[in-house]
Amino acid sequence: MKPLMLQGHERAITQIKYNREGDLLFSSAKDVTPNVWYSLNGERLGTYNGHTGAVWCIDVDWKTTKFLSGAADNTLRLWDVATGVEIGNISSNSAVRTCSFSYSADLASYSTDQAMKQDCEIFIVDARNDESFKSSAPILRMTVPDSKVTSLIWGTLDHTIITGHEDGAITQWDLRTGKSIESVKDHQGSINDMQKNRQGTMFVTASKDKTSKLFDVDDLSVHKVYVTERPVNSASLSPKYDHVVLGGGQDAMDVTTTAAQAGKFDARFFHVIFEEEFARVKGHFGPINSLAFHPDGESFSTGGEDGFIRVQSFDPTYKEFRFDY
Repeated sequence: MKPLMLQGHERAITQIKYNREGDLLFSSAKDVTPNVWYSLNGERLGTYNGHTGAVWCIDVDWKTTKFLSGAADNTLRLWDVATGVEIGNISSNSAVRTCSFSYSADLASYSTDQAMKQDCEIFIVDARNDESFKSSAPILRMTVPDSKVTSLIWGTLDHTIITGHEDGAITQWDLRTGKSIESVKDHQGSINDMQKNRQGTMFVTASKDKTSKLFDVDDLSVHKVYVTERPVNSASLSPKYDHVVLGGGQDAMDVTTTAAQAGKFDARFFHVIFEEEFARVKGHFGPINSLAFHPDGESFSTGGEDGFIRVQSFDPTYKEFRFDY
């Protein structure tokens, strides 16, 4: 099936994310305007106007009523999904690199970069009350002196958060004490992305060390490793099949001197259990920066350095595929 090509951003895509039902697809880019699209037909529903710097991270709550975006303009903004009106704005001392709602959406977490003599920091804020969000008073503030946070997810029952770092470390933080519980360093390069499975028991990483790994949410043990020959920028687990899709490619600074075939800009599918690659999907003219499975598992989306978002529905052969063993 021919993919839907969504063109609404002027610069490279930084993150794409579905809402819980999968009828909406949210996107952010190095331009200043997050977009929201109908995932069924690719029609752009609207934009969220207010940022003045590259938008690095986005998230939407489980009721699809509130939307988070963090940017290089040193702000984290909370929006009303339906109207696009800004509800709250939290200023920071450096660029906001990651943001995420907790499962219940009662809390939100975000991290800031290590820059301008400022340490990398993680903040927990109350997202239930719009006024408390506007006050910029965090519930919890944790300093990360070693290596900056490049990706962040919530742990089991919202009691912990898990952060991926520039040096390849993964750290679990206890929100009751504000201290790290456990830290592992199974990657040798920056962790660009972390995404949980549908049940929330495992998460998959994407790293510059050309690998993606499947971790346990509770004890951070490694279960599977998926090896490629290029940096991995994003990885996502299928909610329906035992499949994981990886996206990446050579560094953006080298793209103009390399053909698309040599740059390896295709999305690559691996079997979660057997760790073997079984399919590739081409299309982008630059590295894939973010990708996500649709919540029903029948399609997936990719956002690239070329500024395009591609929504690809699966052919019947994909659904009928059975791994030989």
